[in-house]
Amino acid sequence: MSRRFDHLDDAWPAGLGRRLGAMLYDGLLVLALWVLLTAAHVAVSRLLLGIPPDRVGLGAVQVWSLRLLLAFAAGAFFTYFWTRGGMTLGMQAWRLRVQTRDGHAIGRRQSLARCLIGGLAFLPLGLGHLWVLFDGERRSWSDLASGTRMVVLPRRR
Repeated sequence: MSRRFDHLDDAWPAGLGRRLGAMLYDGLLVLALWVLLTAAHVAVSRLLLGIPPDRVGLGAVQVWSLRLLLAFAAGAFFTYFWTRGGMTLGMQAWRLRVQTRDGHAIGRRQSLARCLIGGLAFLPLGLGHLWVLFDGERRSWSDLASGTRMVVLPRRR
């Protein structure tokens, strides 16, 4: 049984501006994580595998192993925060929370669906994220695909 959030009547659907602000914050955090993981990948390639400096980053195995590592790390980042409390660090700054339609914390499947669709939603010129401007309930493609909603929390008094 997933955790049910409190004060559901005080929250309202999140608009595009807040979502983009949180995406920017979280994007910077994921970028920092990627820099660390890329440095670790290069270190493993050089020190453990003995690949010469001029060969690091060449070849399909090195390229795809790094891409998969970075994709996994981004997915793990969002899944961890969304399933734990419904908020990433960027979402906390913008007072946003992702939850099920009835106000519960989302599960791993919903989180993974949000990650996958959220990434794909950038491909058609960001239309999947801009969809909140056209949807009456301010839902993005990620919300629609995962059965979730992003809400704005009231200020703490």
